[in-house]
Amino acid sequence: MRRLTLAFATTLLFCGSERDAGAPAAASDDTAGAPSPGKETSMAFDLTSPAFDEGDAIPVRNSCDGEDVSPPLAWSDAPDGTEAYALTLTDPDAPGGTFTHWVLYDLPGHAAELPEGVGDAPRLENLGSALQGQNDFGETGYGGPCPPAGSSHRYVFTLYALDAPAGLDAGASREDLEGAIEGHVLGTADLTGTYRRQG
Repeated sequence: MRRLTLAFATTLLFCGSERDAGAPAAASDDTAGAPSPGKETSMAFDLTSPAFDEGDAIPVRNSCDGEDVSPPLAWSDAPDGTEAYALTLTDPDAPGGTFTHWVLYDLPGHAAELPEGVGDAPRLENLGSALQGQNDFGETGYGGPCPPAGSSHRYVFTLYALDAPAGLDAGASREDLEGAIEGHVLGTADLTGTYRRQG
């Protein structure tokens, strides 16, 4: 996974990572913590990872301190009628507001897992032509945990079971995705890990 050059040290005061210099600003505080589309009425299902348990530390391998590859994920008990899935990874503890680390959508409804290291291609042909959006590093695909040194942040994987594909082109933002799937969410599954960089 490529790294972005830290062009301006002052950006560290406004984002949740040390490698997003020059990236678009993180979501403002008035949108941080807002409920996900359809989450109030949709049913829950199960999202897990063989790499870490709920509430545990995300492996270094999956962070900017390691290989920065996406962790493997698996899910079960999705709602009947699921035609597609969408996935986001966010850092709600970022100083500038919720920071988006991953946006993936149009994963086929028959899927039940994601392998480790899906890559950064806009279209994932090996995953049923699923599409990836842009994270707040300004990159396509997964950008792993990378909080300021000595700071522990939470990282929330949210999987949406949908009654139809999102209908977006590759490269969409999390905000674009949330707008597109509003009213189409059958269920949601969350998995939260933590990451702390050593000083």
